[in-house]
Amino acid sequence: MKPRILALIAVVFWSTAASAFKITLRWLTPFQLVLLASAVSTSALWLMILLRRKCGIHRELSMSTVACAAARGLLNPFLYYLILLEAYNELPAQIAMVINYLWPVALLFLSVPLLKQRITLKMAAASGISFCGVAVLAIGGNPVGGQLSLPAMGLALLSTVIWALFWILNVRASGDSVRNLAESFFFGLLYLLMYGVISGEIAGIFCIDIRGVIGSVYIGLFEMGITFVIWLKALEFSETTSEVGNLIYLTPFIALVFIGSFVGEKIGLWTIAGLLLVIGGIALQEIGKRRYQ
Repeated sequence: MKPRILALIAVVFWSTAASAFKITLRWLTPFQLVLLASAVSTSALWLMILLRRKCGIHRELSMSTVACAAARGLLNPFLYYLILLEAYNELPAQIAMVINYLWPVALLFLSVPLLKQRITLKMAAASGISFCGVAVLAIGGNPVGGQLSLPAMGLALLSTVIWALFWILNVRASGDSVRNLAESFFFGLLYLLMYGVISGEIAGIFCIDIRGVIGSVYIGLFEMGITFVIWLKALEFSETTSEVGNLIYLTPFIALVFIGSFVGEKIGLWTIAGLLLVIGGIALQEIGKRRYQ
């Protein structure tokens, strides 16, 4: 029971992410939001490590460890969230959220060259079903009026590739997973600060709406930071990964409820159809993996 409760808590928090992104972007630019949220998340993760005092705080860092952490930080939070939030800035939250759930499909195909894994025709076909979901979104158009931005949809798709690459690097990283994430966010925060200085966007951080700050703190804690640790604990306490892993499929459906309630978007039937195809294809893909293994 305990792992499922923890997993459900994580699912509920992650389900609010799309709404929190869209609402906070009313007052902040994507860069401002990523910078503030990353600073909050980085601080929270390192504070948790200091409080635990048992995950190698004083471990020696080799050049390879630092290089890997720097590479992960470049992918997430720097590139991933900047690109994802640009998509959210241009698209309805429901569209960006559904496309973002294609990352397991990107992971499947990237695992072939990077992890030397093999995929079956059935797994590839299942992934094709998920991509059909994105086509349905494009055909259905904008459920809140106006034209859908195809470049923004492309950014949302690109974010799934970046997240899949980050996931692969994270799997390869040795040591404590929370420590690894904290190191990634440390480097990601450095990249964001450098980007802000070079682009001149850092100046705008000193005159932002307090509502944007509140939203960034929420996202930093419950989308990027603490929720990840809660999910890890759920996996740790569960007897099998599938015991809690399947609960993650609830996230996009709960997210649609939050988007309709708090963002005020009317959820389109095409959105629901596209989401069912995306999640259905991913579920079939996972079944194919288990049978193949």
